[in-house]
Amino acid sequence: MTDRRTHRTRTAGTLAAVLVAGLGLTGCTSDDEPDDTVPTSTPTPTPTAPPRATAAPIPADDSCYRLTYEEAVSPTAEIEPVACRGSHTSETFAVGRIDNVVDGHLLAVDSQRVQDQVAASCPAALGDVVGGTVEDLRLSMLRAVWFTPSLDQAEAGASWYRCDVVALAGRDRLASVRGSLAGVLDDEEGRDRYGMCGTASPAAKGFERVPCSAEHSWRAFEVVDLDPGDGPDGYPGRTAVTAAGEGPCEDAAAGVAEDSLDYEWAFEGPDPEQWAAGQTYIRCWSPD
Repeated sequence: MTDRRTHRTRTAGTLAAVLVAGLGLTGCTSDDEPDDTVPTSTPTPTPTAPPRATAAPIPADDSCYRLTYEEAVSPTAEIEPVACRGSHTSETFAVGRIDNVVDGHLLAVDSQRVQDQVAASCPAALGDVVGGTVEDLRLSMLRAVWFTPSLDQAEAGASWYRCDVVALAGRDRLASVRGSLAGVLDDEEGRDRYGMCGTASPAAKGFERVPCSAEHSWRAFEVVDLDPGDGPDGYPGRTAVTAAGEGPCEDAAAGVAEDSLDYEWAFEGPDPEQWAAGQTYIRCWSPD
């Protein structure tokens, strides 16, 4: 299996609306009031309308945040930025405008079309920001996450989306970062620090991906691109994935092993869901 946090289906969330109801208070006369006394009453106050949501301002590019893992995989994020020179877990690398008008109709921010647009735009732009090659990025723990306005904010006119880069520290943890991740995969030190390693073979029970800067025993060291299959979704099928990974990964592992006649290797390929989310390649692993 491959890393499922990169392809979380995101669905837009809503903010709960708080409705304030006014109570009308009326007075009455007592039984011993003279008949000619005109009854008085307290005017019914006009109910106060709930405050309207204001359009959230466009996020600033190159901002940093201290997001938890749960916040990073949420569709909206409304915490304040922090200084990038200090400890943080996410960095905004792109801000764009949602294309939510189709044939003159305004689509909701949580519509499938809008969400698909953002889910494609942010990962596609990540490589240009963190540097390195396509393979370097696929073999790293760096991932793109994205956010859109809430439904209330969108109704008030907000139409932006925000792309952040995060570094995974484990299955459901984010790494703390200082400074910018821009260009970090351009040099060997950055590729090693944020490379994808494992606590065991990916075929072992209890295997967990960790950055290569953490304690580990295996490393993902090469990727093998897969050819699409004949099905409507292009998934080549599990048999084809296995056949495509065995030979190339074994040969690659022999090439990096100290003893080309005695070595271990493993590989992992996508399932149909992961293929549909964009993982169209196999990762090769070896002890490190």
